[in-house]
Amino acid sequence: MKKTIFMLVMMTSLITFAQKKNGTVYKEHPAIDVVASFTEAFVKGDSTKLASMLTEDFKAYNGLSQKAKPEGTGKAKFVKNSYRWFDELDYFSVSDFPGSYPDAIEYKEDNKENEVWVQTWDLLKGIHKNTGVKFSSPAHRLVLVTKDNKIKMTIEYLNESIFDELRASFADRTNGTIYNHHDNINTVRKAVYAFENSDLDKAISYYSEDAYFYNINDDFNTPGTRDQVKTVRQKFLDDFEIKSIEMIGYPDYLEYEMDNGRSVLSWWDFHLIRKSDKKEIDLPIHLNDNFDEEGKITSEVIYYNKSLLLEK
Repeated sequence: MKKTIFMLVMMTSLITFAQKKNGTVYKEHPAIDVVASFTEAFVKGDSTKLASMLTEDFKAYNGLSQKAKPEGTGKAKFVKNSYRWFDELDYFSVSDFPGSYPDAIEYKEDNKENEVWVQTWDLLKGIHKNTGVKFSSPAHRLVLVTKDNKIKMTIEYLNESIFDELRASFADRTNGTIYNHHDNINTVRKAVYAFENSDLDKAISYYSEDAYFYNINDDFNTPGTRDQVKTVRQKFLDDFEIKSIEMIGYPDYLEYEMDNGRSVLSWWDFHLIRKSDKKEIDLPIHLNDNFDEEGKITSEVIYYNKSLLLEK
């Protein structure tokens, strides 16, 4: 037991002696103010001010680059590229990510030039003027500031997938086929008309066992299961008599190329009588039903004005 205690004491001592400070982290520092001015000029598209804040040997690096020896972007090209953000985005902004603030790190070792690293956690926002693509991404920046308050280097980490939709939006492209007659359309019709005839078991049978149901009037974060919706729809049949259900126009079946999606969009008029007071109600409803490869409905979103059912 004594040996065990001795070993623990020795390990604790080694860990303690292994700790070594190599500088100071500041919450407030002139270098942080420099980076704030740099960000402000960047957002405003002030190329002249931006250029004046960079050293002649300035380099910008993409922290997500997979190159073993990235060359980085020089001063002139960086300033030109920076202006594009201001020029091409409406409502462009860069702000502190909620709950965060910048740090300035002043290292002691290997820092003969007394340079300071500033690290920021940002939230970048904007709307692309030509395509309407929304930019909203967290970003992390490391900025090296010289003792003369010039910016010598930046390393930026940004979610580059925000550019994917932008690149795809510059050209027209198709994304599948729209059908006005299809077996999945038939399935939706059969499900709705089974409900019209109060055959709830048959209506529910067209949905997969693990189907999810969303109602525009309810919390979208908690979709209903098949069993829950069966109970809800039985309550509807108990409270309302369905005089008839009429299709509005015709359904569309969309078979997407991207993500292999399958959706039937349909529009209906439910002609109802509320049993409690015999009030007649016309209820427009829109359904969006997604299908699996076997032709079962895997999820459904229902849109209607719930207040129409409650009016006196």
